[in-house]
Amino acid sequence: MTSPSPGYRRLAVWTAAATFLLIVLGGVVRVSDSGLGCGAGGSGIHGWPLCRGDLVPGFSLHTGIEYAHRAVASIVVVEMLLLAVVAWRRYRAHRSLVRATIAGTVLIVAQALLGAATVEKGLDEPLVAAHLGLAMLLFAVALYVVRATRADAGGVTAVDGGRWFRPLAMSAQALLFGAIVAGGYMAGTEHLGRSDQRITAGAHHACGTQFPTCNGGFLPFGANKFVDIHLTHRVFVYLFSIAVIALIVLALRRRPTAGVVRAARVLAGLLVLQIALGAMNVWLTREYELLILAHLATATLLWGTLSGLTLQLFRIPAPAHEHARKVQVATA
Repeated sequence: MTSPSPGYRRLAVWTAAATFLLIVLGGVVRVSDSGLGCGAGGSGIHGWPLCRGDLVPGFSLHTGIEYAHRAVASIVVVEMLLLAVVAWRRYRAHRSLVRATIAGTVLIVAQALLGAATVEKGLDEPLVAAHLGLAMLLFAVALYVVRATRADAGGVTAVDGGRWFRPLAMSAQALLFGAIVAGGYMAGTEHLGRSDQRITAGAHHACGTQFPTCNGGFLPFGANKFVDIHLTHRVFVYLFSIAVIALIVLALRRRPTAGVVRAARVLAGLLVLQIALGAMNVWLTREYELLILAHLATATLLWGTLSGLTLQLFRIPAPAHEHARKVQVATA
């Protein structure tokens, strides 16, 4: 079979959607203080893979939220594994698809194990950041799989955005990844477990309620650990904003394809929304949890949209047997 079936393509889309839901649910776990809802750090197997020592725990709000997050993670594991098995058995000639689904399976298993370590260590900051960063990489791989399923006998051609376009897109992607991981690390410093304490705890409000300034300065690094963590996130955001604005301008001027133009317009809207949400996270103290969740969801949409645009700039190779046939014809 040359091209992936419609059913396989739908499964790829559902896997990407489930991965997005998994990331957002991770945000719900965070803002509701449910990260240890299945057991305190050091609980061993009673806290993971079990929950409160049971496969199906008794209901409570925090336990239910954490358990729902784990349930969606299990669904993503099964979906990605199924994609990999079917790709290996039916579409082995599509080497890029096989590699991507195998990579996705490895990533989701690593993500689950990292989640277990995060719980076991009591939501340690580096583990929280790594957990979020790995989730974003998984989401990008899932989107690549969706694109790879569109490959026919000739593969999928790359969009030519002109000079500097692809390096700029890749730079923006790397800077956004840095901003997200730095934001995850900042979130990991706020683990006291009480909403009335979180306003003054950790790095989130290390600059008080000031944005874009911080404690009377612009980037006053060196004041203390929490200020430095907070400002690191801001620096990544500033650099990403410059890169993605330049990318949007190039896309709208050059208009390489309708898909790239649409992605650029969506990026512009999401960037404005994300900056506004980030500012409100600092300025406001009410509806704090909802703002954090909206900030994470929008960051994930930004990541997904930028990933989709960047992936268009790379070709998906033709199936191996089709490439071999073309070589034989050319040399005949």
